[in-house]
Order: sequence, then C-alpha cells, then structure tokens
Amino acid sequence: MQTILLSSEEVGKRARELYDNNIRQQVETEENIGKMVIIDIETGEYAVDKTGIESAHYLRKKNPLARLFGIRIGYKVAASFNGDMERDYR
Repeated sequence: MQTILLSSEEVGKRARELYDNNIRQQVETEENIGKMVIIDIETGEYAVDKTGIESAHYLRKKNPLARLFGIRIGYKVAASFNGDMERDYR
C-alpha cells in the first residue's frame, strides 16, 4: 500500500468528516460521552475506549501503517491544559 503524505490539518479534516458523517450516530451515546474514539482515516474503521490507548493498539495490530486520529466523544477538544473542556451538543 502506498503511503500518501498528509498535513496534520488534512488528517484532522478527514477524521472529522468521517466522524460527523458516519461514526457520530453510532458512538455518541450517554455511556460513551467522554470516551475516546480512534479513527483510521484511510479505512474509516474506528474503536472506542476510555483513553484511546487500547483502541490505538487494536487498530495498529490490524494495520501497522494506519493514520490514526482521536476525538473525545461529546466534546469539542480531546484534551485541555487548563481543565476546561466545552461540550459539543450537536
């Protein structure tokens, strides 16, 4: 498989499009709010867990060259350095 070089902005854009168009409806449930969804931007495959670490390992086992991106379910950011994380109520 040929690797296509993408900027970090393009990786984020593709992940957000996959999340908004295909993944959000499936994972954004009350029990998943605050968990991380890790997305393989090339295949659209994803996995969910509390921190994203297990999901990233799972997806890397399936495809060691996967381009992964993490999104915190129900929030506008994945992490915050000042402690405030704004909810995303779409």
